[in-house]
Amino acid sequence: MKFYISTTGIEKVTISNPGKGSAGGARRFSGRTLILLLLVLAILLPFVFVWFAFLVLESASACDSPLDCMGLRLFRGGDTSLKISEELTRALVEETGQDGNGIGKKGSLESFDELVKEMTLKRRDIRAFASVTKKMLLQMERKVQSAKHHELVYWHLASHGIPKCLHCLSLRLTEEYSVNAMARTRLPPPEFVSRLTDPSFHHVVILTDNVLAASVVISSTVKNAVSPDKFVFHIVTDKKTYTPMHAWFAINSASSPVVEVKGLHQYDWPQEVNVRVKEMLEIHRMIWRRHYQNLKESDYSFVDGTREQSLQALNPSCLSLLNHLRIYIPMLFPELNKVVLLDDDVVVQRDLSSLWETDLNGKVVGAVVDSWCGNNCCPGRKHKDYFNFSHPVISSNLLKDDCAWLSGMNVFDLKAWRQTNITEAYSTWLRLSVSSGLQLWQPGALPPTLLAFKGLTQSLDPSWHVAGLGSRFVKSPEEILKSAAVLHFSGPAKPWLEISNPEVRSHWYIYVNSSNIFVRKCKIMN
Repeated sequence: MKFYISTTGIEKVTISNPGKGSAGGARRFSGRTLILLLLVLAILLPFVFVWFAFLVLESASACDSPLDCMGLRLFRGGDTSLKISEELTRALVEETGQDGNGIGKKGSLESFDELVKEMTLKRRDIRAFASVTKKMLLQMERKVQSAKHHELVYWHLASHGIPKCLHCLSLRLTEEYSVNAMARTRLPPPEFVSRLTDPSFHHVVILTDNVLAASVVISSTVKNAVSPDKFVFHIVTDKKTYTPMHAWFAINSASSPVVEVKGLHQYDWPQEVNVRVKEMLEIHRMIWRRHYQNLKESDYSFVDGTREQSLQALNPSCLSLLNHLRIYIPMLFPELNKVVLLDDDVVVQRDLSSLWETDLNGKVVGAVVDSWCGNNCCPGRKHKDYFNFSHPVISSNLLKDDCAWLSGMNVFDLKAWRQTNITEAYSTWLRLSVSSGLQLWQPGALPPTLLAFKGLTQSLDPSWHVAGLGSRFVKSPEEILKSAAVLHFSGPAKPWLEISNPEVRSHWYIYVNSSNIFVRKCKIMN
């Protein structure tokens, strides 16, 4: 080998083969070529190192050694990711088979950051990763279900309260009754008293202790009536609410031609009727207490699909005397032959006059049974939602998939009612419930009413009554709501509560007398 050195550096290198001489086998490399080669290697080697390190780190859990991983990458391309996926799936399946619940175990991780830290520090394999991940997901699922359950319970509890604005309205009206002679004027005025028993007028009965709700029912009925002067309203309330109820309709007498407000303390019933009413209330309380105790012992756990019904059955309205007195309507109004009963959580959008001309075909009650949504669809609930069909007494009298008729807007032929034993049958069913261990139906006035009125119900057109607007989710389309004669906020979310559905409560609020001084002072519209 010979080097030729000049002032500019190495010009060329000559490599000689000793066996064959230097002339024939000499190989010469340019200095610039050598420098270029070194530069290329300096650039490529870092990238090769990073690529190799990436392979090792990425496939450490799926390969036996880094060389295997590199070989898999070089010769089999994407098979590594497939192998990782298969092993992860297998580990999850095996973990599920070994530990079916995996919920709430001591030491389980709470967050993704903890999972990353656990996997990094302890260098877990893929099986351990699958086990810990599965337990985390199951625990999070349990927390979500628990949160949904508590939210549902709290939502129903919120429906049991009375808003401050309604308390304010009752207190101010009570004060007005004591200081304002106009608030104590006779209802109805003497010239209209004869209408209270005149069968040529349209008699509407409302059993309520809610002043604002009663005002909306009457104002909406009058505003949508073709002949408002034909309507006569009979309000039955308790002793506590009588004073503010009377004051409201005495001051706002222009809202309706004839309104009668009567308290339960003003009725003079025979002692026999008083005893039967007390017995009825006591049995309903016993059913309610048993239902509450069962839920409490089960820690408010429900069978799927029964949560709404179970919680709604705990509503205090199930124990309200006014709610149960509808079975005694013929005795409340002995001189009337046909009435329309409206609940206080309804709003009227159409003239109701034709209801008094409806032929009930000898039946006692007219109610909506069929639904706007067609066959195999109920306007409210089915019998199985109210009754215990595992008991032979119920299964032998009702079909569980039949629709229960809607209460809240009903036409009653009181003349036909008095010729039957409906009220007695109602009391008989209550006593049978006691002898059967209070297991025949859920709390409420409707289940025994459905049994007592069996075979005595005339179906009305579905457009007369659309219910369920007090549910969490309103299923009725907007066009059905607009065309309905009566909208019923049945369910916990009454329109005067904050939990009510904002999409439908506007149908109710437009009939609130926002110009009334007491409504403004109590900030009801807010």
